[in-house]
Amino acid sequence: MSKSSEFSGFYKLSVSERVKLVKGFAGLSDEEAGLLEKPSVLSFDVANRMVENLVGVMPVPLGVAVNFLINGRELVVPMAIEEPSVIAAASNAAKMARMKGGFHATSTDPIMIGQIQIVGIQDAHRARFEILAHKEQMLKKANDQDPVLVSLGGGARDLEVRIIETFLGKMVIAELLVDCRDAMGANAVNTMAEAVAPMIEEVSGGRVYLRIVSNLAVKRLARVKAVFAKDALGGEEVVDGIVRAYAFAAADPFRCATHNKGIMNGVTAAVLASGNDTRAIEAGAHAYAARSGHYTSLTTWEKNADGDLVGTLEMPMAVGIVGGATASNPIAKIAVKILGVKSARELAEIIVSVGLAQNLAALRALAAEGIQRGHMNLHARNIAISAGAAGELIDKVAEQMVAERKIRVDRAKELLEKFSKR
Repeated sequence: MSKSSEFSGFYKLSVSERVKLVKGFAGLSDEEAGLLEKPSVLSFDVANRMVENLVGVMPVPLGVAVNFLINGRELVVPMAIEEPSVIAAASNAAKMARMKGGFHATSTDPIMIGQIQIVGIQDAHRARFEILAHKEQMLKKANDQDPVLVSLGGGARDLEVRIIETFLGKMVIAELLVDCRDAMGANAVNTMAEAVAPMIEEVSGGRVYLRIVSNLAVKRLARVKAVFAKDALGGEEVVDGIVRAYAFAAADPFRCATHNKGIMNGVTAAVLASGNDTRAIEAGAHAYAARSGHYTSLTTWEKNADGDLVGTLEMPMAVGIVGGATASNPIAKIAVKILGVKSARELAEIIVSVGLAQNLAALRALAAEGIQRGHMNLHARNIAISAGAAGELIDKVAEQMVAERKIRVDRAKELLEKFSKR
């Protein structure tokens, strides 16, 4: 008889009861089930209120990138990531940036877009006109939903209306522009969009379907610029190599996907550490990279008159320091305290600086060293651990695999057996 995953009332059970059911379903050992129930800094009581059907807490290594100088401030940046060499690379790039003054970052006001989809319209242009004619009443209705946000200086700022062509015909899209202050703002924006939907239906004569925040936050951008001295990078030839690598990424989406992934290594790690929504940031980043109709690099790299490298990064950065996991996850709270940020804009500027540093580190490794040896060393350590190595044997097995250029689990097991007999 086949197993069924239909667990009636699963969400009503305690965490221990859920683990017991999953244990039986998946054939977990007592040790494996015990690991799921092992206490964490993020308590089950809190985690159980953050997600549904909780059975455990998934740990991710948390490190700090050092050497950052951003807008004249000395910073240590928490980064949550499982990939080796990322934090070391960001720290190294930040150190190189210091020679020319560090990172200079800016950001726009924290404006999010709430989209309201109107269908069944006979005269789209007339509907657009009528919606805009009632804009002030709709903005007031939206702001009535969140008096606290308004009291803090935020709230619905404007209402724009677009007509789009779809395979189902014309649709009218009304877009609320909401200043979310120090919150990411998705909940506030969605609530406001829901509130104005009946008014939009009444004046447009159409029917509203979706009322939802957009993660392509083109009104909420973070920008950063840094100069890297050619001598720090390894000479003008390395600068030229980085510019050529950037040109490749800017022109070819297959290369650019990996290029932008390198940026997101830094961005996502800092976003996750601060308790923000990594999926929203990643979706917005890649959509922004394709806004021209051609998927291209989020960064730009060029050589200045002195032969030094100049890098810039601009991308949507919808992050907050209040609400969500930032408020409920104790480690996220500590990460924000380490950063010492007082506003969401300040956090956004730090995160985008980490993204630029990460991209520089990756491009320099490709231009100057090929596959970075440090990355391979750390990767080899992970493989050694997965093969069962512990203590000093981790380093011995890893070093031998790197020397042989055979970084595989089967080889790690062979070396572990060999070294264990000595």
